[in-house]
Amino acid sequence: MRLAHVRERHSPVGAPWRLAAALDESGNRWVDLEIARRRIASAGPERAHNSVLFRQPITTLDDHLGRGLRVADLADVLEAFEPRGGPDDDDAVLESGDLRFGPPILRPPSLRDFYAFEQHVATVWARRGGEVPEAWYRLPIFYFSNTSEIRGPGDPVWAPRGSVELDFELEVGALVDTPAIDLTPETAAQAIGGYFVLNDWSARDLQREETTVRLGPAKGKDFATSVGPWLVTPDELKAVRSATGYDLPMTAVVQTDEPDGGRQVAVSRGAWADAQFSFGDMVARASADARLRPGDLIGSGTVGMGCLLEVKDTTLGRYLEPGDEVTLAIDRLGSLTTPIVARPDAVVA
Repeated sequence: MRLAHVRERHSPVGAPWRLAAALDESGNRWVDLEIARRRIASAGPERAHNSVLFRQPITTLDDHLGRGLRVADLADVLEAFEPRGGPDDDDAVLESGDLRFGPPILRPPSLRDFYAFEQHVATVWARRGGEVPEAWYRLPIFYFSNTSEIRGPGDPVWAPRGSVELDFELEVGALVDTPAIDLTPETAAQAIGGYFVLNDWSARDLQREETTVRLGPAKGKDFATSVGPWLVTPDELKAVRSATGYDLPMTAVVQTDEPDGGRQVAVSRGAWADAQFSFGDMVARASADARLRPGDLIGSGTVGMGCLLEVKDTTLGRYLEPGDEVTLAIDRLGSLTTPIVARPDAVVA
């Protein structure tokens, strides 16, 4: 199952997000789950009697999780839905070309970003003249990022004040959809409701200064995190399970806008299966002596060669600039595109 928050492209400013599920593998057709729920409950009132899912409106995934339901529960609506008439006759069926997609979760309680790919870790430490610490091989390491600056597909990103070295980071994201504490690596993956593409933006010049103090990332990281375009449930990926992850390619492309003509640069290519730690390992570590909440996000950390810090000199030749467009893609999880713009003169609180 693929889930997304959507609204019509030409809807009024402030129109609410609607929760939709993909009707086919192409992702071209989506079903509005609230319209589907009302129709199904009307046709079979016993469903509302037997299931809380059919008794209350389906609004956002945040609201759904807040009622104590899990992501997989929404499959009951999708499986019972039957389209009406032709492709243009059903108000529950939405065409992807008419939609804008939002973040898969709108207000996550927390975001823990890990450091799970050895190639990336080794490259970063080599730039500092060191080797990967022995502890990294034993402990899934993470930092807390900022949930107030979550961006969805198509939402612009800009370099924060004082930075001229804006970078992307190609990552896998996971959504926790049930309360949990003190999980084991063997059972922790059961707390994951789905996966998505995650871009952990970095201001490398600010980050470089901050890390000399040996405390976690701060202003070099907390200005934006992009997620989307949809959430894919774990059952959709079973066939490509491999080692600590899934056998799915991960790519990054930058489209430039330059006076002498734009160019499309294939910047990065990696594989989820190369992760040193599984999401089970990461979620278990996150839950040690701490309560995880429905809606919490987990980031994998950057795949090897999945950022300009590692590959700038042999690919794009520079950090990101206004006019660029970054597209991160993971097979089966979709493509997440972000335009880079100049920093607004004033950011309204």
